[in-house]
Amino acid sequence: MIERLCVVGVGLIGGSLARALRRAGMVGEVVGTSRREAHLRRARDLGVVDRYFLDPAEAARGADMIVVCTPMGAMEDVFRALHPGLDPGAALTDAGSVKQTVFRAARAAFGRIPPCLVPAHPIAGTEHSGVDASFASLFDGRRVIVTPGDEADPAAVDRVEAMWRAAGAETDRMEAARHDEILASVSHLPHLLAYVLVDLVAAGPGDCFRYAAGGFRDFSRIASSDPVMWRDICLENREAIAERLDAFGDRIGELAGMVRRGDGGALLERFARAKGVRDAYVEESERRARPADRPG
Repeated sequence: MIERLCVVGVGLIGGSLARALRRAGMVGEVVGTSRREAHLRRARDLGVVDRYFLDPAEAARGADMIVVCTPMGAMEDVFRALHPGLDPGAALTDAGSVKQTVFRAARAAFGRIPPCLVPAHPIAGTEHSGVDASFASLFDGRRVIVTPGDEADPAAVDRVEAMWRAAGAETDRMEAARHDEILASVSHLPHLLAYVLVDLVAAGPGDCFRYAAGGFRDFSRIASSDPVMWRDICLENREAIAERLDAFGDRIGELAGMVRRGDGGALLERFARAKGVRDAYVEESERRARPADRPG
């Protein structure tokens, strides 16, 4: 049971976490903080938070769980602002998409990695943002990667994992560097490709969007994601993302060669292999999402 949850940045992720914990009966009070009071008032009006403060330290005071759900570029400043309000025994975690950045920000803000810090990343979301987009079932059947450092208090790690499980998720533990490498492939790269595709089509001949149908809409959906968040992710995970972009460029070059040569056999082999891999992934994802198959 979390007696008092402090959510820093009450948007899609932070708002959905608060809703999910309320649904589970696992939180007493939810306190929000953000730079914009209008957003906090909206969160209170929706019943996502009970109270709010513009001062992060004041919001954190008395909280036994603090979750930072802000863009990666703001992480160090948020940690500095929270520092005076952290109570002994409080667990501090986040929901950011680049975990090595969290450790760098904490070291800069606190002068060390505090034992209460347990970085985490929920592999869930939509292309929408803001507290109005939040909903209690966002994390149901999804994975949350927890990346505790060597300094982490085991009790804090257990509490953070228990929080995410109460929100409906499954938890995995992983080293921060490994997390950033994997997410560069399966999350960061797809978002960048969606942005580039939309930009390319917008610069194309004629009114291309007039003739775009389901395929374009499905592929480009995540290009509606928050640009500030994705700018920060690119900057904070630049090496891993650049490596994946280079690898993707090589594959696109190979594909272009097949098309120019009219090499139908190579095209069919490439497409069939990719289809088989994706079909297996979707089947396993749907199996895991069925309630009857979930443990407990």
